[in-house]
Amino acid sequence: MDTNELDAGKGAAKIGGFGSRMALLVGTNLAVIALFTVVASLLGIEPQGIIGLTIFSALFGFGGAFVSLALSKKMALRSTGAVIIEQPRNESERWLVDTVARLARDAGIETPDVAVFNSPLPNAFATGAKRNDALVAVSVGLLQQMSGPEVEAVLAHEVAHVANGDMVTMTLLQGVVNTFVILISRILANVVVNTITRGKGGAAVYFVVVMVMQVVLGFFASMIVMWFSRRREFRADRDSGTLTSNASMIAALEALQRQHGDDILPDQVAAFGIRASKATGVRKLFSSHPPLEDRIAALRA
Repeated sequence: MDTNELDAGKGAAKIGGFGSRMALLVGTNLAVIALFTVVASLLGIEPQGIIGLTIFSALFGFGGAFVSLALSKKMALRSTGAVIIEQPRNESERWLVDTVARLARDAGIETPDVAVFNSPLPNAFATGAKRNDALVAVSVGLLQQMSGPEVEAVLAHEVAHVANGDMVTMTLLQGVVNTFVILISRILANVVVNTITRGKGGAAVYFVVVMVMQVVLGFFASMIVMWFSRRREFRADRDSGTLTSNASMIAALEALQRQHGDDILPDQVAAFGIRASKATGVRKLFSSHPPLEDRIAALRA
């Protein structure tokens, strides 16, 4: 595979990181609860009963998650600047498309769209709302800095995410935790407001308590989602070993270990990238990927 015709960007901006993801979490929760309150007021919705409140929570909890899933391919392409290979222009692109097609066939799915994004760091991701309508994208840096078998193992890892339906599973899990966050925050808010105001109302207090509780509960709920994300990485590694070989996947992960530089994938697709974060301590609880050394050890075992 000749990658001399591919040029990596010289100044790829860092996108994401622990701080921005925590800010995104807090900001999203504040925006969501504000939107919920406005929409509920405009529609005259008063989710007083537990059944009504549960339905209300589920509609908004799953609604946002499925909208994000439906738009995932477009958002991924726009946020990374990835370009789908419609017609291979050189031998490298032809090899890339043919390899993904072969791996997809072996995994029992339709061939995903294949794209390349301009980053000097080795990375790749998969996304899409359906197993048979997905996207696999790789960075120029990955094509230039890894050997053919290592790139193939990374592609197999991403194809495995698609074949396993990980995007849909993550969306369902996110919808469930969103629902419980919305539901529990409003139940607790009602209890707090009734205790403080002795049942005499207090809309402003209710709004503030709901906002605070949703942020706090969302913070802990994200740990559950990230825990599952880390578990599915081990499965994708294992399936990559099946589609290619454990030795190739181990070599690819070891190649990533030798790289220096933070993850530059946007938050929309970072959970489905191949690179692992270097988070330590408590931050590991919010990492979508397990440490590379743990993934390598699992493959060797």
